[in-house]
Amino acid sequence: MLKQKIRTVSSLTVGEFFALHKDALDLVLVGGEIGLNRKIGEPAPNRPGLALSGFITYFAPKRVQVFGNSEVTYLIQLDPEVRKQRIEELCDQKIPCIVIARNRRVPQDVLDVLAKRKVAVFKTPMLTMKCLNNMTYLLEKDFAKSTSLHGCMLDYRGIGVLIVGKSGSGKSETALGLLERGAALVADDLVRVKQLGRELHTECATIAQGFIEMRGIGIINVSNLYGLGAIRPEKRLDLVVELKPASDLNNVDRLGMSRKTVQVIDQEVPLIEIPVAAGRDTARLVAVSCLDMQLRKLGYDMASEFNERLLAKMESQVPPNF
Repeated sequence: MLKQKIRTVSSLTVGEFFALHKDALDLVLVGGEIGLNRKIGEPAPNRPGLALSGFITYFAPKRVQVFGNSEVTYLIQLDPEVRKQRIEELCDQKIPCIVIARNRRVPQDVLDVLAKRKVAVFKTPMLTMKCLNNMTYLLEKDFAKSTSLHGCMLDYRGIGVLIVGKSGSGKSETALGLLERGAALVADDLVRVKQLGRELHTECATIAQGFIEMRGIGIINVSNLYGLGAIRPEKRLDLVVELKPASDLNNVDRLGMSRKTVQVIDQEVPLIEIPVAAGRDTARLVAVSCLDMQLRKLGYDMASEFNERLLAKMESQVPPNF
């Protein structure tokens, strides 16, 4: 069982949202720094077209409100008094902030009401749908359940493999052997994991990205030795390989018929146990495990094929009157 402490995020302040994603979303703060302490409570943006028309039933007030062409055009054609009333009704819902897509120019009286009600307003040149899609992805990452695991995370031929084991079991040495076979390092020692939908995404702390610790040698800059292709900023987790003591050599599955899994956050991840012993090329064994996982993803199971052949052979040798 992997030791893990699961972290959840229930809200994000508007100020944190702006600081984290102003570059990715090309956001510019309109007006003064107001309303930055308001909280975003749901990981998705909302287009308040119906709310601006006066229908606020089923409105999503905890979300970032995005004004696109439709919303801005509708506001412009409204009578100024009605427009002011609709914006005030929107503010009454205690919305966190407003993002105006396409850098659309909105009536000044709208901005005045929002400033008076202390609602932060941002602009972005992005097309509305692109803004919505990017914002949804970023907010889902912000609100995703997360944990940190001790091990080495690599991408080997498209399979994201996490190598775990007790201290001194050879995780870093195994990772180095995989790097020499063309793998890419995601994280060494501390692996950050986030659950996005039904997938687990891993990454490394920025300060440690591209570095791996080797006992007796020290800190190694992987990109200096193997090139930029030997590091990856993030990768989906497909497989966990646990390095076991040599004494467990005869206590693990030899045929691969029984599939073990380990729970990471809320997902079950395939687990393979590999005993470490003198003379065993652990990196090669992990590489084969990744290739086997790749085949299984394509619908081919080597262990099942062998079992079917064995059963067919046994059946053919049974006496006819048995």
